[in-house]
Amino acid sequence: MFCNQCEQTAKGTGCTVMGVCGKLPVIYALRLLSRTALKARAKGVIEQDTDDFTVRALFSTLTNVNFDPAALEEVAREAIRRRKTLATKLGCTPDTCDAAVDADWESIRKVQAGTDRFSDDVNVRSAMQLLLYGLKGVAAYADHAAVLGQRDPELNAFVYEALAAGMPDKDGTPDKARSLEDWLDLVLRCGKANLKAMELLDAGNTKAFGDPVPTQVSLGHRQGKAILVSGHDLEDLYELLKQTQGTGINIYTHGEMLPAHGYPVLKAFPHFVGHYGTAWQNQQKELPGFPGAVLFTTNCIQNPKDYGPCAYQEPGLRAAHPQGAGTARIRGRRAGQGSDRGLRAQDAAGRRPRRA
Repeated sequence: MFCNQCEQTAKGTGCTVMGVCGKLPVIYALRLLSRTALKARAKGVIEQDTDDFTVRALFSTLTNVNFDPAALEEVAREAIRRRKTLATKLGCTPDTCDAAVDADWESIRKVQAGTDRFSDDVNVRSAMQLLLYGLKGVAAYADHAAVLGQRDPELNAFVYEALAAGMPDKDGTPDKARSLEDWLDLVLRCGKANLKAMELLDAGNTKAFGDPVPTQVSLGHRQGKAILVSGHDLEDLYELLKQTQGTGINIYTHGEMLPAHGYPVLKAFPHFVGHYGTAWQNQQKELPGFPGAVLFTTNCIQNPKDYGPCAYQEPGLRAAHPQGAGTARIRGRRAGQGSDRGLRAQDAAGRRPRRA
């Protein structure tokens, strides 16, 4: 493997064995899935669930999202399963579709598919890397938007097109010849897709929680039971606020969750009392001092240390979302359903975390 998507890469040049963030070769499995999904779309076969899974899975490969190698392996295996299912629907075989239809996890993880192998031309390779990293940003917005019911099939189609670009067919030939200008055109289209994804997310947030307004926010923490919420998922925060209402538990935000205090629906909860700490990169220093449980939602997460009672959310099968090895994962919430998050959080809220 080779990955240089973040400033924490090994030796400052790039990870070559395993990502410092715990990443495994998930991208190659998603690129294979994207090729088959494009063939399916050409025949009128569109699976919203697979569209949602693809952006969730791509989102999980960002540096500050998922730190659990076992969970990431399951993401790759799920991509393989979905690809085989789609290929079966299309009647694909290695001879009629491509040679990797029957690829399994063991064979995929051995593929030399690092970003340093995208092209021998350094400029083309740079454009391809820029496209991939831009797609991960699109996926982050698109996943959050989908949770709130906002989707765009054309956006998903572009994600498949861009992921599949440059993948070889069954004879080892790339899908089509592309010049540097062609790759830069895909990069610019990725920028437009990112704006569309942001529009979808804004529509989802404002429809669900109202238009945000300037709001004064208390800093620090009060006496009493408390839960700290970090990440970006406003829907998770909303569910937690509903289920802890009237329990005597105060809810705080951390890091990039600060803007949540400006949304009218969220700020109306009287136990939504303030913000603790500073930015996400200071979590390992700040969170051990918080006198309550910590709930991580989506991205902008550091690999957890000994935070004491600490949990990562996993609504339904949204395995893309942040996880840490040995950290509790909260399951059960799907769109339109409640979860047991509030009950679990109440159990933990009275316990002070151990110091790291």
